Amino acid sequence: MILETERFYLREMNKTDFYDLCKILQDEQTMVAYEDAFTDIAVQN
Repeated sequence: MILETERFYLREMNKTDFYDLCKILQDEQTMVAYEDAFTDIAVQN
């Protein structure tokens, strides 16, 4: 745990977060400011 409040819990990411992170970083609409969605390899890095 890095930070915890009554309504918020912040922790370091781990391997189990990969699928959820891919859903965000590989979405074309979400990543429009980056001009392209990330590949699996880019998400891992």
